[in-house]
Formats: sequence, structure tokens, C-alpha cells
Amino acid sequence: MALSNKFGSLVLTTGNKSEMAVGYCTLYGDMCGALAVIADVFKTDVYKVSRWINREKVVIPTDSITKPPSAELRPNQTDQDSLPEYDLLDAILQHYVVEHLSKAEIIARGFAPAVVNDVINKVTFSEYKRRQAAPGLKVSPRAFGMGRRIPIAQRFRPAR
Repeated sequence: MALSNKFGSLVLTTGNKSEMAVGYCTLYGDMCGALAVIADVFKTDVYKVSRWINREKVVIPTDSITKPPSAELRPNQTDQDSLPEYDLLDAILQHYVVEHLSKAEIIARGFAPAVVNDVINKVTFSEYKRRQAAPGLKVSPRAFGMGRRIPIAQRFRPAR
């Protein structure tokens, strides 16, 4: 941010929709910036785009695409220590956030109730971080932001 202020540049955040949904983004780390370019792109899609960009030559370091995702807050940590695999997480988030399906409707589609409950709780409890996020570019039918807000006080729990 100091360089941004000095040179008049725009700092881009790096948190994606999956991370923003479940709170796997840090306020002074990957959320630091003025524009959230990939905030409405699921992590699995970020990987697909990255592989597509690298289809003819390596532009994005290969390790960024192949190493297990990690917030790197402690040694040998991976996101899957406390999250489902991103393919599964993104499928649940697609149903819940984008399609606005209820918990019961998602479970009826064959997802494990405990996993769905955990993901939805993480989405609910992470609203406070999303409120502090930089504006994001909207590329899906339903993005986080002004059109999708939930209360963050008084132990709010969705009625669904």
C-alpha cells in the first residue's frame, strides 16, 4: 500500500470467491488492496484459468498451481486440514451462494449433511470479513457484496 500511495498504483487483492466465502482470506494479507479482481471466481476456476494461461508457456509459476492450497499461517498447513476439497467446497458454494438453495436442498442433492452444515456456518461467520473487502468484479449471477449481505451481530443464524 505504501508503494501504491507513492506511485499512484492500484493494489489488487488475491482472494477468490471460495476463500472469501469461508473466511480463508486475511484482512491484511490477500484482502489488502483496492480492487478484488478474482473475488467472484471460485478457486477451482482460478486453477482452470491459470492452466489455460500457461497452455503455451509458463506465465504463472507452476508451483502456484500444483502445490496444495494453504493460508500458510503455520508450517505444513493446507486448506484441506479444515475444509473439504475445493471441488466439493465449490460445488456446495455454487448451490448455496449462487443458486441460493437451502441447506436441505443441497443435502437432498447428495452432499453430506455435516459438510454442508460446516460450509454454510463458515459462510455465515465470515460475513464480517467480506464487509471489509475491496470491491470485486462481478462475473457470476450472484457475487458477494451489496446484493448479498447477512447480519453480523447478535449471534445471527439463518432460519433455513
